[in-house]
Amino acid sequence: MQKNAMTAEGESALRKELNNLIKVVRPSIVEAISTAREHGDLKENAEYHAAREQQSFAEGRIQDIEGKLSNAQVIDISKIPQGDRVIFGSVVTIIKMDTDETVTYRIVGDDEADVKAGKISYQSPIARALISKEIGDVVVVKAPSGDVEYEIDDVVYQ
Repeated sequence: MQKNAMTAEGESALRKELNNLIKVVRPSIVEAISTAREHGDLKENAEYHAAREQQSFAEGRIQDIEGKLSNAQVIDISKIPQGDRVIFGSVVTIIKMDTDETVTYRIVGDDEADVKAGKISYQSPIARALISKEIGDVVVVKAPSGDVEYEIDDVVYQ
């Protein structure tokens, strides 16, 4: 089975979510189902059906997280000596060549990607173009609107 790359922070966030689902959400749903059963006829009991739907969603999410964690390859970049090369987990500042616009991204696993938070998947076109390049290199990213050139301005291992 293929391992999924994940940062240490990403693994920690998934474990925290899993712990919350198991220790807080699951018991509250069981309590809601128990309370709804006390109201009588289950066929016409909207509270019961809503609680069962929540239970189904929560159990599915628990299984999903457990699966991701069992196939995770956690890469802790903080233990790697600082360098100039872009690698998984590094924070990269790039400059768009035609507009001098500066953007900073952290290259993370698929499950952690959040462009609004500045986290991009290592499988994204920008990350694939950046990985293994060094500060000062110019990279070309194939975009739907055409090729875009970026210069790597800074690389930080956090």
